[in-house]
Amino acid sequence: MNHDWMSDARKIPDDVMNYIRRLAVDAVVEQNYPPSEVAKLFHINRSTLYDWLNWYRQNGDNALDTLKAPGKQPVITQEIERWLKRIILHSTPVDYGYDTELWTLKILADLLKQQHGITVYTSTIFNHLHRIGLSCQSPCYRSYSYDPDEVEFYLKKKWPTIQKVASKLGADIFFEDEAGFGIMTRSGRTWGQVNSPPIVPTSDQRGGYNVLSAITNIGPIMYSSVVDHTIDSEAYIAFLEQVRCRHPRPVVIGRRPSELSSFEEGP
Repeated sequence: MNHDWMSDARKIPDDVMNYIRRLAVDAVVEQNYPPSEVAKLFHINRSTLYDWLNWYRQNGDNALDTLKAPGKQPVITQEIERWLKRIILHSTPVDYGYDTELWTLKILADLLKQQHGITVYTSTIFNHLHRIGLSCQSPCYRSYSYDPDEVEFYLKKKWPTIQKVASKLGADIFFEDEAGFGIMTRSGRTWGQVNSPPIVPTSDQRGGYNVLSAITNIGPIMYSSVVDHTIDSEAYIAFLEQVRCRHPRPVVIGRRPSELSSFEEGP
């Protein structure tokens, strides 16, 4: 009979080894077999058997169980996890000297090294962030000029006035804004073969278009105008004239102040 476990006890499962130790110790202590014979029968060294006997005499039967290795202490502790969650939810990388408002695994790894002297892989950080309920998401963007006090003043004072004027004139309230789009702007996703990104024709020319649009406060009526030049006062007035002529009712432009024009934009 030739089995690896007979010459290497490390290959014997822990629960089986627990029984072998008990049987060997019982044979010596309770049945008075010579240790040399018991060691030979169980394919162990006599010194190993004497160790088992000493464990039993000092600490009892439970001392014969295989002790589990404690394992390596985690590098990112629960305290570090709480720190990661706090800085991600209540600050941005700019607060720590970086030139972006968006958290990345690379930045977090860099900060862990700077702040706590910890060097870890980004994949490790990824697993910990998921464990504490965080995920990578498309953010809602808010302008630096956003002022909660101005927003509250507009909604409580100016907006009711605009509504009264529109009601008195029998007019519809429109909100107007402008936006620019580059010809080279690319967005969206498409399907393709795994590890073989699909090729989509696109323009490599510079330049772009500017768009003026106005939409009613209750929707879904919207008017728009696209131009390939800078929007100046003449273009703006011409667009308002277009809205006035095309809409069947009087129009009130409830243009948002700068603090409101940067409302939160989600994905």
